[in-house]
Amino acid sequence: MVKVTYSLDEATVRRIRAGARQLEIAQSQFVREAVADYAARKDRLSEAERLRMLEVLERIRDSPPTRPQEEVEAELREIRELRKWAWRREP
Repeated sequence: MVKVTYSLDEATVRRIRAGARQLEIAQSQFVREAVADYAARKDRLSEAERLRMLEVLERIRDSPPTRPQEEVEAELREIRELRKWAWRREP
């Protein structure tokens, strides 16, 4: 283990002490577990971010199309054909 020193506000220290006491573990273990839990969740979106992204997707979904459906389908067919050719190996 590496010993480190951090400065924390009193409210945070109270929460660490209370949490460690409630779980009957050392304060250092409580902090390690809290940091591990935070690190595991750091790449997840917050609820506010998730709702904002859903709102953007709904706006996109509800906006009128900018091109005719036939044009989109033709472009998708072309892309699929090109992908087929890209994966073929020529001798």
